[in-house]
Amino acid sequence: MQKKRFAEASYAVWLGFFSNVALTLLKLAAGILGRSAAMVADGIHSVSDIMTDLVIAGSLRVAAKPRDGNHKYGHGKVETLAAAFVGGVLFAVGAGILYAGIKSIAGHFGDQPLSRPGMIAFYAAVISILVKEFLFRYTLVKGKRVKSNVLVANAWHHRSDVYSSLGTLLGIGGAIFLGPQWVILDPIAAVIVSIFIFKVAVGIIREALMELIETSLPGKKEEEILRIAHEVSGVHNPHDLKTRKIGSNIAIDMHIQVQKHLNVEQAHDITVRLERRLRDTYGKDTHISVHTEPLEVRSKK
Repeated sequence: MQKKRFAEASYAVWLGFFSNVALTLLKLAAGILGRSAAMVADGIHSVSDIMTDLVIAGSLRVAAKPRDGNHKYGHGKVETLAAAFVGGVLFAVGAGILYAGIKSIAGHFGDQPLSRPGMIAFYAAVISILVKEFLFRYTLVKGKRVKSNVLVANAWHHRSDVYSSLGTLLGIGGAIFLGPQWVILDPIAAVIVSIFIFKVAVGIIREALMELIETSLPGKKEEEILRIAHEVSGVHNPHDLKTRKIGSNIAIDMHIQVQKHLNVEQAHDITVRLERRLRDTYGKDTHISVHTEPLEVRSKK
């Protein structure tokens, strides 16, 4: 299961990596030939995408390692840490775009007017948007399928690049088709785009940090777990439930009660049925610990 998951996730990451390499070269060449400072900046921004892809690829490889003596719950937290890293990179990208946009606006009204770019920069922006939107949709589907937070985070990283290139496209298109006085559209769009990037980054970082500090699963999920336990024959009063996420997997610890006249083997069979039912629902790699107690039947007064 882990090998198949790793293969699917890695394919999505490496597809993004080679696409980012090609887009970086395209943007830099188009920016230089088309005299577009915005496109050159977008190309430099794509270098961070390449570095992020390498970090994610490494984290997936580590997370796919089986449990060992020092990591008895596996290496899933590495993937969560990588997701937090992607969120941090996204936040830095948003800050960079915001700073560059404000600086360009101030310079345009000062002594550094923005230049009018060529059509090659416009075409490069269109290609970048199309490629990045495809990578966003493809990576998001894969990330949800294999339940990978870091892959989902990287998908939103691709979407932030769409926003960035869209701002560049508006500025370049405005300058080309509306005239030099409209070059100000580029930095204005960039400032607006940076706000959306901040929002996505904060969401990714928050989710990763909640997992790293052992936050419980949502209340509805815990209610579902208790309901499943109630449905298993022989299980009484499931309680003291503790849950958490470990990368793409979850951990479940709970106490149950069984009839006190049962022997050890019979009580064990009940816990095995409960564990099997939970793994059928949440995956074979779910970490489950069940503590069995005797059922105390209180007499009616």
